[in-house]
Amino acid sequence: MLLNWQLTLAVCGGAGVGLGIFLVVRELAPATPALGPALRRLHQPAETGRVAAPASRRLDSLTGLSRWLRPPHRQLALINQTPEQYALSVLLSALIGLATPALLAVMLLVLGISFPLVVPVLVSLGLAFMAGLLAHRTVLAKADAARDEFRQAVCTYLDLVALQLSAAHGPVQSLERAAAVCDGWVFDRIQESLKIAQMQMHAPWDELRDLADKIGIPELGDVGAIMRSSGSEGAQVHETLRSRADSLRDQIRTDNLARAEAVTSKLDIPAALLVFVLLGFVIYPFITRI
Repeated sequence: MLLNWQLTLAVCGGAGVGLGIFLVVRELAPATPALGPALRRLHQPAETGRVAAPASRRLDSLTGLSRWLRPPHRQLALINQTPEQYALSVLLSALIGLATPALLAVMLLVLGISFPLVVPVLVSLGLAFMAGLLAHRTVLAKADAARDEFRQAVCTYLDLVALQLSAAHGPVQSLERAAAVCDGWVFDRIQESLKIAQMQMHAPWDELRDLADKIGIPELGDVGAIMRSSGSEGAQVHETLRSRADSLRDQIRTDNLARAEAVTSKLDIPAALLVFVLLGFVIYPFITRI
């Protein structure tokens, strides 16, 4: 009977590890780029704010799983990930959490240490859930860091657009030249949106607004709203851009101060516990003498 349980656990653990290795190799293996999804990204409807079709046929089989998991679309679009990649990361993390206790249980059984079967099963399920949740929280943490970086870059972009307008450049040219001045993934995303607007013959500020709705950065949508009045009404908006950049910097500074105060307030708990520990050391000799 013990041998049957050992064989069952060994087969289940080996199957889980083998499936995880297969998915990793399948993801890393080079494949022919799919032309259809790339064209659909260039011609996606303007009214939708959801993520486009999967960027590669390698992850099409995970589409149903990604819908079931209900991924955070705006956070994924911000860090340039697809729902299928999110589902793959959560699945691999859960499989690793599921297989690790099973392998340890098999090793202990081989060494002759027996225990109830319910223990590794419950530990595997709990660890799989925690690993999947950790993968989800990692995506959210990356998106929060990317959002902060994007907002800071938008401040610089506002100033650069204002300088281009002050140099007597047109609204469209000011947006394109300001995006080409700096390097970084934020300005690459902005340049990509401006190129899409140029190829589709759309207004660049409308494309910036769509990008802002897609990734959840309303500050970028403010740039498009301000430049729309300049392009359609001919208004002089360079002072408006500079004042918006200053107000955005003040908002970022306020958010950072609030975050720092929240972290500082959490430090009061261990300090209070330390006071109680020291008080116990002081009172203990008097209590022992009574």
